Amino acid sequence: MAHPSLSLHAPSSRSPREEGAQRIAAIDIGSNSVRQIVADVSANGTIRVIDEMKAAPRLQAGLLERNELGDEPMRLAIESVTRMATLARQLGCKRIEAVATSAVRGATNGAAFVRRLREATGVRVRILDGEEEARLAFRSALAHFDLGRGRAVVMDIGGGSIELALAAEGIVERFVSLPFGAVRLTEQFLLGRPGRKGVRKLRRAVREGLREVLPVRDWRGAEVIASGGTFTNLAGMHLHRQGVRIAHSVHGTRIAWHEIEIILETLQELTPDERLAVPGLNAGRADIIVAGLAVAAEVCERIEPRSFVASAYGIREGLLLDLARVKPVVSDPGEARERSVREFAERCHYEEPHARQVQRLALQLFDAVGLRLGCTASDRASLADAALLHDVGYHINYQQHHKHSFHLIQHADFLGMTPDEQVVVAHVARYHRGAIPDRRKHDAYRQLVRATRERVLRLAAMLRVADGFDRGHAAAVDHLSVRWMRRAMRITAHASARHAPLRLELWGANRKKGLLEEVAGTPVEIVAPDGSVMDDIDQD
Repeated sequence: MAHPSLSLHAPSSRSPREEGAQRIAAIDIGSNSVRQIVADVSANGTIRVIDEMKAAPRLQAGLLERNELGDEPMRLAIESVTRMATLARQLGCKRIEAVATSAVRGATNGAAFVRRLREATGVRVRILDGEEEARLAFRSALAHFDLGRGRAVVMDIGGGSIELALAAEGIVERFVSLPFGAVRLTEQFLLGRPGRKGVRKLRRAVREGLREVLPVRDWRGAEVIASGGTFTNLAGMHLHRQGVRIAHSVHGTRIAWHEIEIILETLQELTPDERLAVPGLNAGRADIIVAGLAVAAEVCERIEPRSFVASAYGIREGLLLDLARVKPVVSDPGEARERSVREFAERCHYEEPHARQVQRLALQLFDAVGLRLGCTASDRASLADAALLHDVGYHINYQQHHKHSFHLIQHADFLGMTPDEQVVVAHVARYHRGAIPDRRKHDAYRQLVRATRERVLRLAAMLRVADGFDRGHAAAVDHLSVRWMRRAMRITAHASARHAPLRLELWGANRKKGLLEEVAGTPVEIVAPDGSVMDDIDQD
């Protein structure tokens, strides 16, 4: 299947474009913020992000009262788009595509504002209707999440409206747009100090509006994919509450439905100034986050999903995919993550045969002992990714490459991998060699909550032994068998037909078994194909 691929580079990156790629800028003029993404789009649909820029002129401000865009928000928006267009041209963009959403669409002077924008910047702006907004949000979600099975609701909350795409088996059945944006509802219900009373009125209005367009019978229990600033901030606050403070991105964060109510309950009692101290909440959203969360809570109350997933991508990325003429394709379950990890490893010029061998052996160990060590089914995917990526630090240099692997993985952009999973994968790869995890000496490890630290220990223990079994990078071990004895765990290596007697591989595994012994609470014996047990040696 041909899938789009997005990779993010730091804004300082000015990498030359790949041969045959077209450099495009997409600008989303939203009701709260204006965002630009500059990317190289190749013929096969690969999207390589070069730069991003954001401003918050808040075009929706005052629109409810005047029915027209204010002079100051328009001035700020024009200045923002001017900077963005200048940057796009300096970066060599051949095409700048700009769209405007709810605020401009609903304002009596929206068309005049678009004309002013074109005169000032030379950029032609297309005003989207609500259905087109919802389609682009769904287009983006389709590229980042597995939507091919069951029912899904893609929800995007902006400053002026909420867009819903209702899909079954990856095919959209209906698009919905409602005037329930975070800025609009804040001005309508929450100005001053309305407290709980204002939030109750807001939620009642949203509830009544949803009842007309979202039939419970058809959509109860659907998967929910949520994009927009409300959800990236909600994910940030949720991760801080879970003790995950070093995540590179909130994209893919899975949040239980009731978590919205818990955070909303806390924030509605605080003033906007008091909310500035809430970890994970962006200062520019402190005054409108309550309205956004209240809308999200009502959607979830109607659908009753077990959880929902936050997306860091939205209309801009959907627009890029449209411009690239990439045919929408429903991802196979897990395919997006596997492809994303593999492509990242390839960009780091990894040694594929060794990485694949270590991954294969690590998963054999996991299948043999993981359950007994306390691992869960989801840990298998984390171990597989860490094993494939454990040596990507060679891309920087050999010395301390395990630490370089940690930083590269931590700051990568992986599709289908939640931020907390990415943190685990980065730590497991970091501890495939060298010192074992130590809270006293390793700051990043110390910041993890206890349950996550224990996951890292278990998975790193298996990865270290698997890596030892390919010490010579020769794939000499065909497979491993594990037997739990009364006083030891016995791991026997079986040679492939062309290799014997595995001296280097047995030595490597024996040297790296210490953490596995600690995790398992029993001695580990490394056994040769002939049944002889390796003598203990100094361990790494």
